Amino acid sequence: MASIDVVSGLAYLPLTTLTLRARLCFAPCARRYATLDCIPRLTQYHPVMLEPSRVLFEDHHLIVVNKPAGLLTQAPASVPSLEAMVKESIRVRYAKPGGVYLSVPHRLDRPVSGVIAFARNTKAGQRLQAQFEARTVRKVYWAIVAGIPSASPFEWTDWLRKVPDVAHVEVTEAEAIGAKQAVLTGQLRSVMEQNCFLELEPKTGRMHQLRVQCASHGHPILGDRQYGSVVPFGPTVELDRDRWIALHARMLEIDHPFTRQRLSFTAPLSDAWPAVERLPVSPQREQGAP
Repeated sequence: MASIDVVSGLAYLPLTTLTLRARLCFAPCARRYATLDCIPRLTQYHPVMLEPSRVLFEDHHLIVVNKPAGLLTQAPASVPSLEAMVKESIRVRYAKPGGVYLSVPHRLDRPVSGVIAFARNTKAGQRLQAQFEARTVRKVYWAIVAGIPSASPFEWTDWLRKVPDVAHVEVTEAEAIGAKQAVLTGQLRSVMEQNCFLELEPKTGRMHQLRVQCASHGHPILGDRQYGSVVPFGPTVELDRDRWIALHARMLEIDHPFTRQRLSFTAPLSDAWPAVERLPVSPQREQGAP
């Protein structure tokens, strides 16, 4: 009987019975030997289709979806991923007998939710990838963070580098080996007691950029224990890797790879988020304002 992982949306098939054979023999000289044959057989899980409500746009060249938090964007075939779910959706709906091509020009971190675009053919993938490299795309994120920024709107410029052999990024000096400049603009949307609701727009695309910069400026994103948050967010999960953080890719703006039309996609929030859309918008705050 298969079981469904409600976070990743993947179907898992159980292990078949282990075959275990042990043979104990005694030779005339009383020498004893044993052989043990223990062979586990694992039936691979099969990804299920992405929920139709998560598809924001689709044509022959693009498919844009709303990624759930707690799921990798891309992973090896043996690991649950959004890419696998989207491929399965296309395979089933269009009755494709073979493999499905999908290009992944950008990614969202595992604990992050929101809008993400895939290309459905190589030419679309190349053209979409070129837009991200040229920074002609526009990305807007929503976040709930600890504390309240001293000014709004704001622009933060930092130098970041990836810690070797670890999925972690740190703020460093501009002269440090591997340092890359990270620029983030944002504004305060609403105050929520000890926390606040921010709208963020990265001008660069560094690993963990929004998470690191918010934390380094004294405003860690709720649920992001990796970068200093002490406030949980989202549903309770058994494994730390499945945790959610209060960061959502709200809007993505790109040029269609063939028509060149400017397209804008907005991803709805999950029910785990508070009703931030209905909160009153805070006025602009100058540096040092109470």
